[in-house]
Amino acid sequence: MSLPTLLVATTNPGKFREFSKLLSDLPLRLASLAHLPGAPAVAEEGATYAANATHKALSLARWSGCATLADDSGLEVDALRGAPGVHSARYAGVEQDSHANLHKLLQVLDAIPPSERTARFRCVLVVACPNGATLLAEGSCEGRILEVPRGRSGFGYDPVFLYPPLDLTFAEILPAVKNRVSHRAVACAGLRKKLISFLLAHADACTGCKLD
Repeated sequence: MSLPTLLVATTNPGKFREFSKLLSDLPLRLASLAHLPGAPAVAEEGATYAANATHKALSLARWSGCATLADDSGLEVDALRGAPGVHSARYAGVEQDSHANLHKLLQVLDAIPPSERTARFRCVLVVACPNGATLLAEGSCEGRILEVPRGRSGFGYDPVFLYPPLDLTFAEILPAVKNRVSHRAVACAGLRKKLISFLLAHADACTGCKLD
């Protein structure tokens, strides 16, 4: 019996590597949207992470014919009343411009003292099948926003997100460590408990997967 295929709804190589490591010991064949050109753009206009992740996963599952994993993740800063939140990827106005997003965040927080720069990363994962079935998991990780970026690994807001237990940013932490403590890792830990049984239960709905 062939391994079930799971399409990860991202073209971000850093995010795909992270998911590949988090799910590496499961009997799965993973692919990203980079392996399946021509995917339609899916607007993330929902009011919640769950709404965005569900819409994206379902839209791309129906387009691809494959079981699809989508996430919506965001940075929530307490001094900004939870912003940028669901708008994290386009905080500076342009989708996925990580440098601009980070620069705007530091500008907005410029007058905020270190003790008031508490924040968290939050993630919702949704796996959807073309028949409309979905599986959801979520996770979060508490931290603090630094005044100056540190580290060269990671992506997005990682260089300014300090993880207090290690006194390191997510851009300084070794990938193996990050994959145990990050918001995405926590969500994956919840998802993986039911993922294989979910995929097998809906395998008939994915017989038209474009990746097979």
